[in-house]
Amino acid sequence: MTDRPTPEAVRDVLRNLFPNDTIHDPVALTGGASRSTWRCRVGDADVVVQRQTPDAAREMAVEASVLTAAADVPAPPVIAHVVGDDGVSNLVTRHVDGETIARRILRDDRFEIARGRLVEQLGRAAARIHRIDLDSIDGLAPSDVLTSTRVTLDELGEPHPAFEMAFRWLDDHRPDPRPPSLVHGDLRLGNVIVDDDGLAAVIDWELAFIGNPMVDLGWLCAPAWRFGSPLPAAGLGDRETLLAAYTDESGVDVSLDELIWWEVASSLRWGVMCIVQAARHRSGSVRSHELAAIGRRTCENEHDLFLALEGRW
Repeated sequence: MTDRPTPEAVRDVLRNLFPNDTIHDPVALTGGASRSTWRCRVGDADVVVQRQTPDAAREMAVEASVLTAAADVPAPPVIAHVVGDDGVSNLVTRHVDGETIARRILRDDRFEIARGRLVEQLGRAAARIHRIDLDSIDGLAPSDVLTSTRVTLDELGEPHPAFEMAFRWLDDHRPDPRPPSLVHGDLRLGNVIVDDDGLAAVIDWELAFIGNPMVDLGWLCAPAWRFGSPLPAAGLGDRETLLAAYTDESGVDVSLDELIWWEVASSLRWGVMCIVQAARHRSGSVRSHELAAIGRRTCENEHDLFLALEGRW
């Protein structure tokens, strides 16, 4: 299975779905290291087509199921999941207007009002994700991110003393488990669409799994996803505002210490993921300068872990 480097494959999918509408030229969208994404005008509406890469770990039909269940989070409305004539899996959704680039959301004057609302909105969105009925989703397996990160690092066979230090601290301070829920797995700026009023949609659900819901809150606060901002909650505000919104929406209390534990786990997890992404490039399975550059960020996470754990031993 290979993805054609032209928009013709996207047109083929849309012609089959919308045989009576005019299909305009698809435009490749920027961003995304694991799939190709296209925007296209169909009749008088815009749609988004995501095409699965040959080395994807999960069938895109699973993501379609998750997105359908997450409609009220909010998430982009699903139109269809189809396998094209070329054998490639495609997820087709309605286009949601707004911005996804983090540096613009954090800095542009246009989003000044949105920035004042986003931390609370993201806390509420996380709570809505976590209360989705698991019986409404097909194909997701349970996962413990700390265990899976440990296994992945061991399989890579690379020595990273900073990561070993983090594993030891996390093992010694692990909070009580929580009932499993749907976890987005990559909830952060860059994976949300923001308009002038704030959160318009949560996107990029390809890493979703069933597990501890606090994964999402810790990931939102990880230093890597603050994009240079000194503010800990998604680079937009404080942890207390995030937790208050989450508790108000879910009725679940989360302590600051528990959130910080998950922040540390997130830096560790992302650091190991950076190694994995670079390995995809080095192996030749996916030749990508972006994946190679992500690998260089491993050391950033090692540094973040040293800072996070200073004085916590």
